[in-house]
Amino acid sequence: MVPIYFYFPKNKLLIKSLPENASSYWQWQCAQESISPMQSGGCFWTLQTYLYLNDYGFPCQLVDTLPDEGIVVSHRDYLDASLQPGFKVLLVCLRADVDRHPYAQLHVVQNPYQAITKGFMRLWESHFIPHWPQPSIIPRPSDRGDIFENVMFLGNAVNLVPEFRELIWYEELEKLGLKFRMKLKHDEWHDYSDTDVVLAIRELGQTNNWRGKPASKLYSAWHAGVPAILGYESAFRAERKSDLDYLEATTLTEVIAALKQLKEDRELRSAMVKNGRMRAAETNPDNMVKRWQTFLTEVTVPAYESWCGMSSWQQQIFFNARWTFINSRPAYYNLKPKLLTLIGKN
Repeated sequence: MVPIYFYFPKNKLLIKSLPENASSYWQWQCAQESISPMQSGGCFWTLQTYLYLNDYGFPCQLVDTLPDEGIVVSHRDYLDASLQPGFKVLLVCLRADVDRHPYAQLHVVQNPYQAITKGFMRLWESHFIPHWPQPSIIPRPSDRGDIFENVMFLGNAVNLVPEFRELIWYEELEKLGLKFRMKLKHDEWHDYSDTDVVLAIRELGQTNNWRGKPASKLYSAWHAGVPAILGYESAFRAERKSDLDYLEATTLTEVIAALKQLKEDRELRSAMVKNGRMRAAETNPDNMVKRWQTFLTEVTVPAYESWCGMSSWQQQIFFNARWTFINSRPAYYNLKPKLLTLIGKN
C-alpha cells in the first residue's frame, strides 16, 4: 500500500496539541488562539479531512514534516511556492481560493468551476471534492415551529456587503417584522438555534467574482434545517438542482422580495427545509469520506505509481514545463472565466 500522509505543520502554526477525532475538532479549533478565522481554511481541509478518514479506519498518517516518499496531501497555505516534490513524492495541493501550487502534481478544489480535467490540461489536473460543512452544527430546533423573524448572517464582518449596513435595509426588515442578526465571532458560526433564514451574500449583482469559494454556507444551511438566501456564486449554482435548494438574490430589492415570500409562505419554508434535509445527506460524513477514499485510491495512487515510473529527466521536464507555463504566460496561469467555463463542461 502506498503511504498517504496529511501534512499539517503544527509547529509552525504554534499549536501544541491536536484533536483526537473529528467530533472534537470544532471545540479544538475554537480554542486555538494562534489561528485566526481567516487562517482556518487549512485546518478545515487538511486536519479535518485526516481526522474523518482516520476515524473511519482509512490508512493514512498526519505528519508535521514532509516525508521523502509517498502521497502528501496539504493545504496551499502550508506549501511554499518553491517546493518541488521529490522523485518518490506525489504532492496533492488543497487549493482553496488562491493560486495553484506551481509544482503539485494534483490539486483538489472546492468549487467545480476550478476543476480541470486531465484530458484538457495535463499540467494542472484538478479534482472537485465538496468542502466540509460547518462542523458541530447546532440545528434550528423544532420547537421554533412557524416562527420566522431572525435573518442571520454568519461569517467575517469584512464579507458583510455595504447594503446590509444601511438604514434602508433595517427599515425594510422592520416593515416585515424581521430582525437582522449577525454572528461575527468564529466560535458562533456553528449555532443555528435562533436562525430562521440564512443570508449569505458576499456581493450584490452578477459579477461572479467568487469563483474559488465553496458552497459551504449552503451545505451548512441544509444541515441546520433552515432556508437560505444566497448570492450569485458559481459554487451555489453548481449545487442547485431545484428552486427549493435556496433562493437567489442579486439586488437589495430581490433580497427583500425573497424574505417577504418566505415570511408569507409557510409551506415554501417547510418544503425548503425538507428538501435541505435530503440534500444534506450528500455532504454527511459517510458520503464525504467515501468521496475522499475514492479520490485517494482511484486517482492519487495510480498517479503516484505513474510518477514514480518516470525517469528523473521526465519528472524534471514536468517541473520545467510548469515553470515555463507560469512565467511566460501569466495570463493563462490565472485562467479567464470563459476558459474555466469550458473546462468545467469538458
